[in-house]
Amino acid sequence: MGGPGDPPEGTPEGGPAGGEDEYRSVVFDESFVRAARLQEYSAQERMTDHAPAVRRRPPLRRGLTRQALILLLLIAVAFATAVYMGVRHPYGSPQARRTVEPLRMTVIPLVPRGRVPGATEAESLYAHSPAAHFEVGAAGIPLPASRATAHFSDSQVTAALSIARNYLVRSSLDPEVLTGRLVRPVRALLDSDQLAQFDRAFDHPAADGRHAPTGWLVRIDPSRARLADDRIRAQGTLRAAETDAATLEISADTIFVYALRQAGAAADAAVSLFTVRRELAFRFTRDDLRVGQVRLAGSATQAGPLSCAEDAASYLRPLLSGQTARSGGPAGTDPYAPGSTTALCGTLATEAQPKV
Repeated sequence: MGGPGDPPEGTPEGGPAGGEDEYRSVVFDESFVRAARLQEYSAQERMTDHAPAVRRRPPLRRGLTRQALILLLLIAVAFATAVYMGVRHPYGSPQARRTVEPLRMTVIPLVPRGRVPGATEAESLYAHSPAAHFEVGAAGIPLPASRATAHFSDSQVTAALSIARNYLVRSSLDPEVLTGRLVRPVRALLDSDQLAQFDRAFDHPAADGRHAPTGWLVRIDPSRARLADDRIRAQGTLRAAETDAATLEISADTIFVYALRQAGAAADAAVSLFTVRRELAFRFTRDDLRVGQVRLAGSATQAGPLSCAEDAASYLRPLLSGQTARSGGPAGTDPYAPGSTTALCGTLATEAQPKV
């Protein structure tokens, strides 16, 4: 019969006969088991007499692996490429754009030699004036056949002609603009670099060749006159030319004829004609063509019948049927003032008036 510590069946054959009693005091707790490193030896290692009894596993490598380094490098290259493309994108940045010169403008009043002719019907006046063969509204400003230039395609030239024509229509034919109620339709077409000059002209009008609202658009004093006929007559031509590899210029020469009545007059009051000739130079970069905006480079306006003695910078104040020009010349010019502009005035030819 076995001892008190033996298994019921007795000590297994070939096993240590109670030799393990000396290890019964050793306790293998869970932390010891988890910390133990197991290594299974290969057949070669088991056959080698001098192989060490225990082989330590190589320590874990700390730091980034090769795959992580490659991934970080790719992310850095992608970020650098995105920053570069953001700085050098094909449309350019506002800082890289050319400096836009301020618009230079002239407004020349044309004084009638005698009384302004009039009639009760606008159609009768038009039929007996040089505007008899003019088209009505935008139809009088046809788009010419366009051709590609050395650095601008045919579609780009066509776009420039269309934007320039749109500017003329908004600034010369829109009744809301003509009466001074709105300026936004014209402002929305301008290059952002010209907005400050445009806004200053309407906030602080001045006959200095740079800040006259009537240099930007046609604006008739609503306290003086109103449209007697919305069918404004127009005739104009547009021409395209390349000034350099980055700039396309459109030249416009247009004549607009308005039938006017005195403000507040009855519907059957006498009508007179008011003629405005506008010669404008538009310049376009590829950015302007892309966003549908324009830079106005030059503006020359002749309008009559007007009086030289009245300011034509803020509003055009037409002389109406039966009226004559006030005596007096244009405002004085100070040759000592920096940036001063010579005040100009002309005479309206008799043949430019309707024959009634």
